[in-house]
Amino acid sequence: MNQQAYLLRRMGAELLGTYALVTTGCGAIVVNSQTGALSHVGVALAFGLIITVMIAATGHLSGAHFNPAVTLALGFIRRFPWREVPLYMSAQLLGAILGALTLRLLFGPTANLGATLPQGDPIQSLGLEFLMTAGLMFVITAVATDPRVPTPLAALAIGATVALGALWGGPISGASMNPARSFGPAVVAGAWSYHWIYWLGPIIGAVFGALTYQIVRLPILQPEQSSPNLQPQSGD
Repeated sequence: MNQQAYLLRRMGAELLGTYALVTTGCGAIVVNSQTGALSHVGVALAFGLIITVMIAATGHLSGAHFNPAVTLALGFIRRFPWREVPLYMSAQLLGAILGALTLRLLFGPTANLGATLPQGDPIQSLGLEFLMTAGLMFVITAVATDPRVPTPLAALAIGATVALGALWGGPISGASMNPARSFGPAVVAGAWSYHWIYWLGPIIGAVFGALTYQIVRLPILQPEQSSPNLQPQSGD
């Protein structure tokens, strides 16, 4: 498989993974707003479970980022090529928009299609998005770049971290931790209030979390010694 076709395949996996995240996670918010059947806990579990499933399904194809903040942070710590960062981000944002469009077709404009909006002080939500994404990226960096972490734990660890963040921060900030997850519903629903929070908080948080793991890991490995579990593998 040539490099261009391989890159397109990986971008397709990122699009599908982010599409699934929005249709399932944001879809759970929409369904709960209509039925009340899921509750806050159910919505948090929906986000965590879809991330777990899609990492397991596509991690070997694209690295399963599904998140522009994750892609940027991996590029920042030199675990992902910078030339592919805008391509991955474009695929993620397109997948999120398509996911929100699907929800709009199925449910109408219910609950702003799961768009993230701060409840209360916007600075509080910004702080929460920073902390939650830093914790998420710390876990991702551990399972993606440290060969001492068992590979089968990656999907479960990351999915559980997403669910935990949603349980904790969801009622205040919406627990985005992901600019694409917020961008898709915002585009389709036109819900742009304080949207900058859901870019600034996750991006700074992701870079901080990635750098923190790089500092505390023992021993400190050189890039050529690492065995990334969630990085793209060689093409077929």
